Amino acid sequence: MTTSCLFPPPAPVTVPVAGLSAAFPVRRIFCVGRNYAEHAREMGAHDQAAGLEPPFFFSKPADALVSGCGELAVHYPPQTANLHHEIELVAALGQGGADIAVHDALACVLAYGVGLDLTRRDVQARAKEKGHPWDMSKGFDHSAACAPLRLASECGHLGQGRIWLEINGALRQEGDLAQMGWSVARIVAELSSWVRLAPGDLIYTGTPAGVAALQRGDVLRAGVVDLPQLHARIV
Repeated sequence: MTTSCLFPPPAPVTVPVAGLSAAFPVRRIFCVGRNYAEHAREMGAHDQAAGLEPPFFFSKPADALVSGCGELAVHYPPQTANLHHEIELVAALGQGGADIAVHDALACVLAYGVGLDLTRRDVQARAKEKGHPWDMSKGFDHSAACAPLRLASECGHLGQGRIWLEINGALRQEGDLAQMGWSVARIVAELSSWVRLAPGDLIYTGTPAGVAALQRGDVLRAGVVDLPQLHARIV
């Protein structure tokens, strides 16, 4: 029996896949915070930078995502004067489960992509100061972008290689995937101990150092080794 709806349900959120006509349907978006020591240090999280505290997870709504081919138009959000960029490797899951072992975790990763995690940094700072949740600093409209994915069967499972971001032609962020505190396999295993993962989940795996403010009109170009580049403009 089909359940009728009071109004048309929202269209599914999808990400293109390089070389395929079929897109990747997005179920949920999870993110890893402070997974690179130098980024943890620039955020003042010295215990995490030293490995005394682990990275952590937060999430974004699926419909916060902007994706597609070519240059993406990413809207500068209201209620902030300090919008920060964070370039990240994205793991796209084709399988899921709960309490996945590290040695089984990479079998869940169908594809990889270049992702942009945006943060209302001033909103986040005020929330931290007051002990409030900081959902609105991370989960707003257009707070995530993703370039077309590449199947893991084509590029392999990525554990090392350059990750970088340019703003208006100037290099802003640069690092190596080998600098991640938690590898992709460890991230999938850890996250599955908190929630049951499923096909369609996207995991943003953390950002290297160099996060800074964006302005309307900024043009972004970003890449991760062996993956389609991300091109975006802040509007």
